[in-house]
Amino acid sequence: LTMPFGRNGAHNRLSHMELSLSHRLFNSSSSLPSLFNSRIKLSQTHLFSLNNHHQKLQFFTGLHHKLATSMEPQTTIPHAFDNGSSITSSETGRIGEVKRTTKETNVHVKLNLDGTGVAENNSGIPFLDHMLDQLASHGLFDVHVKATGDIHIDDHHTNEDVALAIGTALLQALDDRKGINRFGDFSAPLDEALVHVSLDLSGRPHLNFDVQIPTQRVGTYDTQLVEHFFQSLVNTSGMTLHIRQLAGKNSHHIIEATFKAFARALRQATEYDLRRGGSVPSSKGVLSRS
Repeated sequence: LTMPFGRNGAHNRLSHMELSLSHRLFNSSSSLPSLFNSRIKLSQTHLFSLNNHHQKLQFFTGLHHKLATSMEPQTTIPHAFDNGSSITSSETGRIGEVKRTTKETNVHVKLNLDGTGVAENNSGIPFLDHMLDQLASHGLFDVHVKATGDIHIDDHHTNEDVALAIGTALLQALDDRKGINRFGDFSAPLDEALVHVSLDLSGRPHLNFDVQIPTQRVGTYDTQLVEHFFQSLVNTSGMTLHIRQLAGKNSHHIIEATFKAFARALRQATEYDLRRGGSVPSSKGVLSRS
């Protein structure tokens, strides 16, 4: 195929260049089947146009790569607020790993905010493990909890220290909180139960817990420990958290809806806001644990 170059369509044979085009450039519905695997001559004018288009494509591809790179999680993980815990993570990315040891409990928590919902939880409290599985599944976090404690007395200390460690791991994984959405809001139904959670990763710990659980226990788990779990997590993570029950009669359903709504709201808050371009989501320019 010969394309004209110059005025009046006059051919300038010295200005033509030859290119080989594969049949992949044309689909099966092409009206030019005869061009498959043929040699095509393009004028310098057309070649310049193609080259200019290619340069533009390279520019926008490079720009997209730079933006994506700027939004990648920071690889430097600072030492988190101690809270009686030792930080042992040597990995990069948004991962927090905490070991908390007291005379009452021995807790190891690893939290990956950019996970796929992997849950490996063994706290010694079966119902709490079930709730932590909801946190992983619906938040798409990888949650690993291993704990031993004085559950022969009751579940109070282990429940509390697991929550303290998760809050500390979250604090560590968030780092300087650059580029995140910061706010999360979600309502989760579970049959007759409906629970609304709204949270702010502000660095200021506060809990408003408006949930009425009708029974004292679910299995062997003391339902009073639900509020204490979230209070402990809020205290170490520096989170403002509002939990409000909108409906519900079954204790199991109410608590599970609470954890599911919390997981989705936290996922929303920790995800990156692409429009923010890696900046801190605060007019102050900084978000930190008070």
